[in-house]
Amino acid sequence: MEVVVAVAETGGFTAAARRLNVVQSAVSGTVRALERELGTALFDRTTHRVALTPAGEAFLPAARATLRTAESARSAVDAVRGQLRGRITVGTMQGVWADLHLALAGLRAEHPGVTVRLRQAAVADIRQALREGTVDLAVVALDRQQQRGLTTRLLSREEMVLVAAPGRLPAGAVALDEVAELPLVDFTPGWAIRYAVDRAFRAAGVERETTFEVNDIVAASELVRNDLGVCVMPRTIADRFPDLDRHPFERHAPAWQVMVVRPPGEAPPAVAALLRHLV
Repeated sequence: MEVVVAVAETGGFTAAARRLNVVQSAVSGTVRALERELGTALFDRTTHRVALTPAGEAFLPAARATLRTAESARSAVDAVRGQLRGRITVGTMQGVWADLHLALAGLRAEHPGVTVRLRQAAVADIRQALREGTVDLAVVALDRQQQRGLTTRLLSREEMVLVAAPGRLPAGAVALDEVAELPLVDFTPGWAIRYAVDRAFRAAGVERETTFEVNDIVAASELVRNDLGVCVMPRTIADRFPDLDRHPFERHAPAWQVMVVRPPGEAPPAVAALLRHLV
């Protein structure tokens, strides 16, 4: 099962062998043996690519679930022995929460046998990974609809601010209709900041046009710093650029909620340990 998951996630037998630290023939032989046992092919093989068959698509989530259960069983035994081990995959978005590194460092100090992999992606991709079981826990910003089917705990809530080049705007609060008249630096669709900003403008009945669309916070700050546009950001992210002006909104301020989310059910011991450092 571990081999099949590796081939599916890496897209090939050679890449899977590198991940598992075995020779390619061992990966190919394991998959062939399992296919004979199941009586059907799990992968379509061509000279250029390896893709799951319909049977493979059905097998993959069950294999992942089985591997998670086996890992949880090992972790439970290790916890009784006082030696918590395991592997956690944590999903997050760029710049979502400044204190995540503190929680990860605390977990490593308390349980050095737990390995953490960090996966940074757009919010839609992280939510899908939580459903598929490829991410165990995520620190993200989700709206109410996106939270459905997940267990959530609020970490922080704040209002967003408008970030502008020094002196571009008079000091004080701004209104969304005023902001809509300015050249805007927006983040790409799929970013949680973009979701929140879109919702705020819709709720206020204000239309806007995007001048620049980026997928990087530093790139957005550079555009603002050179007075090419203004950008709406969570205050905690804007505070990382103290040379830029920050303006609160008069009303209809976009809201920013950061939460830790995971699939429903009892958290495995290693995940539970990380949760204690997060909340």
